[in-house]
Amino acid sequence: MAGGQGTRLGSSDPKGCFNIGLPSNKSLFQIQAERIRRIQTLASKKVDGKKVVVPWYVMTSGPTRGPTEKYFRDNNYFGLEKENVMIFEQGVLPCISNDGKILLESKGKVAVAPDGNGGLYQALVEFNVLEDMRSRGIQHIHAYCVDNCLVKVADPVFIGFSASKDVDIATKVVRKRDATEPVGLILQKDGKPDVVEYSEIDKETAEAKDPNHPDVLKFRAANIVNHYYSFRYLQTSKDFSKKLPHHIAKKKIPYVNTENGETIKPETPNGIKLEQFVFDVFPQMPLEKFACMEVKREDEFSPLKNARGKGVDDPDTSRRDIMQQGKRWVQAAGATVGSDSDGVEVSPLYSYGGEGLEALAGQTVTTVVQLEK
Repeated sequence: MAGGQGTRLGSSDPKGCFNIGLPSNKSLFQIQAERIRRIQTLASKKVDGKKVVVPWYVMTSGPTRGPTEKYFRDNNYFGLEKENVMIFEQGVLPCISNDGKILLESKGKVAVAPDGNGGLYQALVEFNVLEDMRSRGIQHIHAYCVDNCLVKVADPVFIGFSASKDVDIATKVVRKRDATEPVGLILQKDGKPDVVEYSEIDKETAEAKDPNHPDVLKFRAANIVNHYYSFRYLQTSKDFSKKLPHHIAKKKIPYVNTENGETIKPETPNGIKLEQFVFDVFPQMPLEKFACMEVKREDEFSPLKNARGKGVDDPDTSRRDIMQQGKRWVQAAGATVGSDSDGVEVSPLYSYGGEGLEALAGQTVTTVVQLEK
């Protein structure tokens, strides 16, 4: 899911094109493409060298589709085969003023905004993505947000976990940092899986402790928008995609004054954007067809949400988390990392999850290094 622009990061490019400041200067898209290449290589070794393909379906939005397609072309799809990268776009919905009127971007054009990551389901139908999956015989799908630099794309452990349980939807979660962290939570509600947003949780509930483990929160499974779907479920998208609820997001929306044609850029929220969320389908799912897998935050979740300098979920923390992960990997392989090093960048082409680093045993890394292959 790569429909977001890098506006909050100080960039006019799609968020997936953003360079988080690694020694290699790789963008989020390149990091993820190389993880796909590595997992294809690892899988090929398991089937006596036969070719293995992991198709990549990249959902953009109206403003980001063109730039994303150009970025992939200009970079030769980062070594992936063009026919195995399908770029499509989510839909849009009109922007509405606080008094219920449709806002205009110009005198002859309605102001619109992407329909949220829940627009995924309708987009899969409209752009024939499901037909492409069917033609390839795909049975298992991994969906994630582009802004997570640590995402394990097509994670074989997660897919294997989900497939072995014969579920239709599964989700990865990380443990909530503390009671005040503003994250949605995966939980059971009325006998069904659900996501409750942070704003919907009162202080008492947020701070409640697990009666069996009093040192941890009772409600602690933080939603990181990292999901598994069975194809048998996704192929029914046309039956439910238009029935999902719309959520209201109050925003500052530029609009045109129809009397004088002047574009007005408000300083306070003047309207609403309507969004759908991917997790809106969870309550439709029987509990036995849903699974939840907790992973370590430091290994799998480092979102990019803010401009550099915020200190939380910004380019510096993304860079730090990749470098620290690489440091842990080379240390686990038997290497020593010098005290003057702030980490190690291990190329995804070299290692997907810490494997293949045995040759480093006994070596010493004294500075920031970039392990490429």
